[in-house]
Amino acid sequence: MMELERLVENTIAGVIKSIPRKITGVKKVLVLVVDDGSTDNTAAAAMKGGGADKVLAHKANLGLGMAFKTGIEQSLEMGADCIVTIDADGQFNASDIPGLLQPILDGRADMVTCSRFKDAKLAPRMPGIKKFGNGVFTSIVNLITGKKFTDTQCGFRAYSKEAALRLNTFGRHTYTQEVFLNLAANNISIEEVACAVRGEREHGKSKVVGNIAIYSIKALNGIVSSVRDYAPLKFFGIIGITIFALGFFVGLIPLVHWYNTGMTSPYTSLISVAGALGVIGFLLAILAEVADMQGRQRRVQEEILYRLKKEQYK
Repeated sequence: MMELERLVENTIAGVIKSIPRKITGVKKVLVLVVDDGSTDNTAAAAMKGGGADKVLAHKANLGLGMAFKTGIEQSLEMGADCIVTIDADGQFNASDIPGLLQPILDGRADMVTCSRFKDAKLAPRMPGIKKFGNGVFTSIVNLITGKKFTDTQCGFRAYSKEAALRLNTFGRHTYTQEVFLNLAANNISIEEVACAVRGEREHGKSKVVGNIAIYSIKALNGIVSSVRDYAPLKFFGIIGITIFALGFFVGLIPLVHWYNTGMTSPYTSLISVAGALGVIGFLLAILAEVADMQGRQRRVQEEILYRLKKEQYK
């Protein structure tokens, strides 16, 4: 499957032709292209010039996350046992595909991702702000999952059928971090493989990371939403405890002043503030318990959905 961006009509055919059609341990290789509402000749170039087996085109630009979801669903529909996602801009080397698939074929992992930073010798040249952002988001994902990944933003990945069936993503703008959180929550084994990647595109400009600030906000929103969904007790509980603790310490100020002077003035107004914070923190703690119950229902529903998809795509 391929994720497309505008102006990749110059590279799409070459990328498709570079994909190895014979891989040890793989019976058949099919190339699926997902064109997310591009306005150039990408779809035609993919089918005629590149020789893609199938091209799916969104009528309008729905976002990278939706293109990814479409690709996973269509790949399962085509009977895929393993799915590899690769950008069509030529940044990734298709000859690395067998290396990404090997841990899955060996039964060591169900999702394998290309890491641009696992091997310092292979680290690409890229703007410092992008490298810093990658580090920040990777650290956040590691903190949430308890793992030690080196690159959670790279879209060059391989999925087993089990991982693909377990996937449930909702982000429209991006999906890379959400996939890690989703699969980790479902106890899917993830492995990284160091690959040499071109740091800058030969043609065009990324639609996804065109504006660093906007991308960061949307990516962070996706991470926060995933944590809220998969760890609601911690998410609301930590917020509730923090606000309650803040109210407690605010309340200590007039209390200590009253103990020393017998008066609450000039800190009388802080009593109301402390009370409000305490109530809000307590209500959020209750909400955390309710959200945790809903989270258990979500896990049951996801298991039902997994079994339905497994039956549908067997």
